Amino acid sequence: MSEATLLAPDPRVFPDLASVPEPARAVYRLAQNALRADTAREAETFDRELSAVLRARLGGDGPALAKLLAGAPSIDVARHLWRALDAASRDATHVDGSALEVTVVALPLVIVVGREAAGGDGVLPGTLADPSSLAAILREHGALAGNTTFALSNALVATDAIDVARLPEILAGCRLPDSLAAGACLAPHAFPPAPMAFQSGPEAVHLRFLPGVAMARPGADLTADTSVGKWGVPFTRALTIQLATEGASVLALPRAAQRLLPAVAAGRAAQREVAAQIFASNAIRKFRATVGEPTAVISAHRAADAPGGGELRLSLSSPFEPRDAEGFRCPLYPLDRVGDVVTMLVDLLRDCRVTHIRTLAGVHADLVDGTSAPLMFKPDSIPATATFRTH
Repeated sequence: MSEATLLAPDPRVFPDLASVPEPARAVYRLAQNALRADTAREAETFDRELSAVLRARLGGDGPALAKLLAGAPSIDVARHLWRALDAASRDATHVDGSALEVTVVALPLVIVVGREAAGGDGVLPGTLADPSSLAAILREHGALAGNTTFALSNALVATDAIDVARLPEILAGCRLPDSLAAGACLAPHAFPPAPMAFQSGPEAVHLRFLPGVAMARPGADLTADTSVGKWGVPFTRALTIQLATEGASVLALPRAAQRLLPAVAAGRAAQREVAAQIFASNAIRKFRATVGEPTAVISAHRAADAPGGGELRLSLSSPFEPRDAEGFRCPLYPLDRVGDVVTMLVDLLRDCRVTHIRTLAGVHADLVDGTSAPLMFKPDSIPATATFRTH
């Protein structure tokens, strides 16, 4: 366990396994037993049983499946369940004896939108006029392991359109019908577009996904390469042109196409990192232009409105102008290890040449006492008894 994790423990709230009703408790026990197994053979036995349970649930109630993952009693169990569910989803569109297999994919897109000049609010559309031109760029540069039999949706969709609750429905709609002619391409599932609002002031950092379906021989892993290859620059340029709206500045940052669950995880992490970068660069630039170098404090907090009931917070301040402190609420998503997110924030601050960084120990309150303001620590407000690490 890293020192960062010890100093900033997980502030999220996990249920006690003893209080979880069946049959969810049995599923969590299978995951725990696989993680605690003394031998690889014993772990494989538990994992086979867990996979069978999850495959069955992929044919049923999506919201109930999402609730199962969200209710995991620990981050290790949640991560193990997620890996098993992703593996089960890979096989969900398989048809015995078929020479082809469908892979449902999504490209995570972090889209930064701002108002170019003073003016009213605006909205970027949630649809693309020409998704086929984007698909052509991917084919030209050998994305999706060089596969050419795929189609992209014209919808830019939000996370909940492809996350766990929708997974059974999406996979059922993308099973290869027996009547599909050899070499034909299955049409993408109908996804609800999600427009993106922008306004004057700080840039908005949106997360959207561009879904699609591909066909290949059974067992082919089309998403093994998670890097943005040579397709990245022309794809970004073409996507930005399609998103361009008068009065708005648009920066689209794509990630490689992945299966739906890995795409959601990668997209959330990318959006959080970009949002933290924009916050830090804007705040640090302001401090350096007025009062000099800022000091950073990272702390963990309970927060009822945060995913899982807890989050990290980053505050930037200067003793020369304490009222101008800036704060960033950093979400923790279901698969996140706290130490990894703390490390991301520390590395970002170091890249920005911030030399005074402190990580507080313990889990702290949500609000400043007697107010509705979120609690953000400054060096002079850290309790004298508090433990912290200086980076």
